[in-house]
Amino acid sequence: MDSEEEKFKEFLYSRGLKYTTERKSVFNHVFESHKHFEADELLVDLRLNGIKVSKATIYRSLALLVESGLLREVISGERHTHYEHVHGQEHHDHLVCDNCGRIIEFFEKKIENLQIAVCKKNKFVPKSHRLQIQGLCEDCFKKT
Repeated sequence: MDSEEEKFKEFLYSRGLKYTTERKSVFNHVFESHKHFEADELLVDLRLNGIKVSKATIYRSLALLVESGLLREVISGERHTHYEHVHGQEHHDHLVCDNCGRIIEFFEKKIENLQIAVCKKNKFVPKSHRLQIQGLCEDCFKKT
């Protein structure tokens, strides 16, 4: 059994919750793919695969996966919340196109070092961060 699944089960049990068939279906589908996704896309994908899970169960399961540290909310706002795996993934940040919704992942050591320096200067101990830059991707910019 995957360590992610074990971690999620332990998280649920520590809160007095069960690892139901529906939660297992959501978990499996989320971790089968390695792309950003929205809750409604997940609902459609599950239904297309003959898996019956309510919209409420999907939203509650995603919230639990985020709380457990296995999933991260990446983009929220007008385009809805997008999610991505956290566990076992290298840290990265995002460029998000306001026009087409394209998400470009990037890692920049200089930005990471600057964040560490800012925290150190302010005697602050960081636990996590999320950097997301909104704008236009190359293709959308060319069309303007």
